[in-house]
Amino acid sequence: MLILSRKQEDSVIIGDDIEVRVISIDKGSVRLGFSAPETCVILRGELKEAVSLANKQASQAIDKQSLTQIQKLLKAKNRDASDL
Repeated sequence: MLILSRKQEDSVIIGDDIEVRVISIDKGSVRLGFSAPETCVILRGELKEAVSLANKQASQAIDKQSLTQIQKLLKAKNRDASDL
């Protein structure tokens, strides 16, 4: 990890087309501005972690009843296909 000290209005350039600028510095808070191509996704770390956790929980939330229903549908579909 690269660690830099920056003052208000200073910036850091990443690659050829990403700029991170220090907008303001307050007690316990730093506001950053990002200039990047629209194709570049910029997320707050806590948001990415929350989405990751929600996706993990959603993938584990399938209950037994749902699995039984899916199994019945697949069996019926296979039965119908074998009748052809």
